Amino acid sequence: MKPKIQDVAKAAGVSPTTVSRVLNNRGYISEEMKKKVYNAMEEINYIPNDLARSLYNKKTNIIGLIVPTTKNPFFGELAAEIENYCSQKGLKVLLCNSVNNIEKEKQYWDMLRRNQVDGVIVGTYNRGLLDYEQHNLPTVAIDHYLSMDIPVVGSDNYKGGKLAVEKLLEAGSQRIIHLNGPYDLETPANLRRKAYEDVMTERNLPHTTYEIPGVVDIEQHKRIIKKIFDEQPDMDGVFASDDILALAVMREAENRKVSIPEQLKIIGYDGTETIRTIHPKLTTIRQPIQTIAESAVSLLQQQIEGTKPIAQEEIRHNVSFYEGGSI
Repeated sequence: MKPKIQDVAKAAGVSPTTVSRVLNNRGYISEEMKKKVYNAMEEINYIPNDLARSLYNKKTNIIGLIVPTTKNPFFGELAAEIENYCSQKGLKVLLCNSVNNIEKEKQYWDMLRRNQVDGVIVGTYNRGLLDYEQHNLPTVAIDHYLSMDIPVVGSDNYKGGKLAVEKLLEAGSQRIIHLNGPYDLETPANLRRKAYEDVMTERNLPHTTYEIPGVVDIEQHKRIIKKIFDEQPDMDGVFASDDILALAVMREAENRKVSIPEQLKIIGYDGTETIRTIHPKLTTIRQPIQTIAESAVSLLQQQIEGTKPIAQEEIRHNVSFYEGGSI
């Protein structure tokens, strides 16, 4: 039989109320008394009931994190950084992979609410999934607009897009093609596309954007990229809105014996440690993943603690340039 709080009290020679106060850090308790209680807990192998404590304190110290897929290096590293920062703050994380499936995401939202999480960080695209006024759960979005009332944290997408295109132009590219997600997703990442179009227009150069739907359908990505090579034989530069797409372009170029960067220059976006380690040749725009993670957790924690009202705002963190060998 599992030890109970009464057993701890008996082993420590104190009342159950004193043990409860130690566990919940409630009221003044001497260090000597705390040590006596914790020693008794260790002696009889007592494990505190976090659920019971959360009901008493009206906080679980658990947050939910919903991402499209941790297979994507950006979301994988973002999840790792969020978990690491939460751990430093005494928070636990329930990680949910939605595969960008709206039904699965709804199920995750229901699960998180049943587990009474204190708040949620969301990295998916499904705007309007919930009636935010109804659920009233502290929420922060990563680079996606989910509701008029949910704050957004991400990189400076316009600056990153502009930097990418200017670097391609400086390297000698003139016929630059852009790969981006669907424009109707209402995400700040669309500013990468706007920056591309603005810079090309300013230089009186043609611009063409191919929309790549989905974040997990690799075969569909391959088909569209093959189509781009067939339809754009004169392209000499590609700005892809993420590194996975940029690498897919590099592979297709290699299959077609198109030399990089001599015939085709390529730049991606994200700059994760994973991609820079495995594919150091790829030139890319680096998002400050650690800073984005810390900012999202901090903003969520402020909402949870009531020190910051829930309101829409957008925080854009600076990007940097990683020079590989693809431009």
